[in-house]
Amino acid sequence: MRARTRHAVAMLVAGLLAMPAVACAGKDRAGADGFTVGLLLPSRTLPRWEHFDKPLIEKRLKALCPRCDVEYANADNDVTRQQQQMASMVLKGAKVLIIDATDPKALRSSIQQAHAAGVPVVAYDRLAEGPISGYVSFDGAQVGKLQAEALLKAMGDRANGGNVVMMNGDPTNPNAAWFRNGAMSVLAGKVNIRRSYDTPGWSTDTAHNNMSAAIAALGPQRIDGVLAANDSLAAGVISALKSAQVRKLPPVTGQDADLEAVQRIIKGEQLMTVYKPFPAEAAGAAAMAVALGRGESVRDIATTTIDSPTTKHIPTVLLTPRSVTAADIRRTLLKDRVYTVEQLCTRALRRACDKLGLGAAD
Repeated sequence: MRARTRHAVAMLVAGLLAMPAVACAGKDRAGADGFTVGLLLPSRTLPRWEHFDKPLIEKRLKALCPRCDVEYANADNDVTRQQQQMASMVLKGAKVLIIDATDPKALRSSIQQAHAAGVPVVAYDRLAEGPISGYVSFDGAQVGKLQAEALLKAMGDRANGGNVVMMNGDPTNPNAAWFRNGAMSVLAGKVNIRRSYDTPGWSTDTAHNNMSAAIAALGPQRIDGVLAANDSLAAGVISALKSAQVRKLPPVTGQDADLEAVQRIIKGEQLMTVYKPFPAEAAGAAAMAVALGRGESVRDIATTTIDSPTTKHIPTVLLTPRSVTAADIRRTLLKDRVYTVEQLCTRALRRACDKLGLGAAD
C-alpha cells in the first residue's frame, strides 16, 4: 500500500466540516441535480456503524446535496447479503455507492459490476478491491502505533522483554493487517509476543475464547499487556481476564471509542482506545460521493493516493487518529461532543468520574 501526500490533512478536514452546501454545489446546481446515493455498511457488531457513521454520512450528504436521496443497507457481516444489496441499489438507479465492504476481496466482482454500469464506488473506512473511485479512512499504521506506544508506556519496566498477547482483527479486513503492522513497528525487538490471534468478524466472543486460551497456556502472571485491535476485542479480552479471576488486569488497548469501552477506561479496566473523529471521515465520503454523482473529479478532495491489490493511485482522504486514555477523555470525546458527561458518568461510575475530574450525572 503506497501513499503520496498532496495536501495538508488538517486543512482538508477543517474545510470539509465548515463548507456550506452551496459551496460544493457549483453553478447553483445543489437544488437541481438530486440523485440517489447508496450507503452500505458491514455490520451491527461495532456500535459505531449505526450510532455514528450512518447518521453523520446521511447528514453531510443532505447538506451538500439537499435533493439527493440516501438508500441505506447493513450487511450484518454477511458477504452474500452485501453483494445482493449492492446489486439491488445499482438496479434501482443509485448513481454512486459508499461502501464499507464486509470482505474486500469477495466484493471485488460486485464493485466491477457497479463500475461497468457506470456507478462509481467510494470505499469507506476499509479499502475494497476492484475499480474504486475514491477511498476515505484513517491512517491504520498510526492506529497501531498509538496502541503500541500506549501499551509500552503502561507496561513500565516490563516494556523491555515483557510478554504481550496480540488480539488482531478479522484477517479478511485489510485494516487488520494495517493496524498490526503499525503496532509491530513499535513493539518489535522490545517485547515478546507470546500469543497472536486473528479474530474473524471482530467477534467479542472469539476474543474471549482466544484470551482464555492464552491465559491457560501462559498463566495470568506471565501476561504483561494485551494489544487488542479494537474495543469489541478488548471487551472479550477483559471478560476472559475477569473470568480467570485476574485481580490486577494488564493494560489492554482498543479502538473506536465505543461508549462501553470509554466507561471501561474510566473504571480502570481498559488502558486506552483510539478515537477516529467520525465527522471528518463522514464528510470526506460525502464530498467524494456528491462530486462523483455529479460527474466531477475527486482529486481536489483527496489528500493522498493509495494502491489496492487491483487498482493504483486511488484518490484517498487519509485522516489522523487520536489516542484516548482516562486523562484525554475531556479534551477529546467530551470536547468534540461524541458523548456527554451524563452518558459516560452513570451512577455506578460517579466516584471514578469525580477522580478524573469529569463530573457526574445526577
